[in-house]
Amino acid sequence: MADLFDVSGEVILITGASQGLGRRFAKVLAARGAAVALAARQTAKLESLAQEIGAAGGRAAAVAMDVTDTANIAAAFDAAERALGPVTVLVNNAGIAVEKLAVAQSEADWDKVLDANLKGAWFAATEAARRMIARESGGTIVNIASVLGTGVLKAVAPYAISKAGLIQATKALALEWAAHGIRVNALAPGYIDTDINREAWTTPAGEKLIRRIPQRRVGDESDLDGALLLLASNASRYMTGSVVTVDGGFLLT
Repeated sequence: MADLFDVSGEVILITGASQGLGRRFAKVLAARGAAVALAARQTAKLESLAQEIGAAGGRAAAVAMDVTDTANIAAAFDAAERALGPVTVLVNNAGIAVEKLAVAQSEADWDKVLDANLKGAWFAATEAARRMIARESGGTIVNIASVLGTGVLKAVAPYAISKAGLIQATKALALEWAAHGIRVNALAPGYIDTDINREAWTTPAGEKLIRRIPQRRVGDESDLDGALLLLASNASRYMTGSVVTVDGGFLLT
């Protein structure tokens, strides 16, 4: 059964790999035998992660990538493929949120969130697909969406809209690229405890949110490991256009 989720031999590019979930995804995939291209703007953090993965016996390369710069996306794929070989799996993880009520969100706030979360993911996916189609090799794209692409909370409207768009993009691209052997699926996490948000869970607002989750806890990063491996490996070979939700039941409330 372990072989079903095997990603050894894959070259996996992970955007937003310098921290948070992207960092976790990189370590999990590398531990399962994948060569991982670590892509983000903060290259110092990427180099440190690459060294950590290498010390554990894995293969990793740090690649500077700004997903809001479409020309830079192609250059980053070139660098990743020079270092590790053709990218066979893309994990579209880079994303940001601006927490303000809708009437306080500026045009710059809107552009910042949509450019990173939706436009960047779109152009990273299309860059990956062009290469996969040219090689006639097929491939896999995993878009990291969110439960807020389906449900909503106050003060993060552009984020929720961007993730809803990413879910629809997942379906549209899955339909277009299925004939090329390219699978496109989305992972929609609920609230996950990371270094970035850990302090928030002890605030009154954080405690109130936890009470809304049927399992009465935020997720651990490791709670996403199984779903990630499912979508990145051939275990999901007959899945495309799917959204896998891992949220402790949050969307049931």
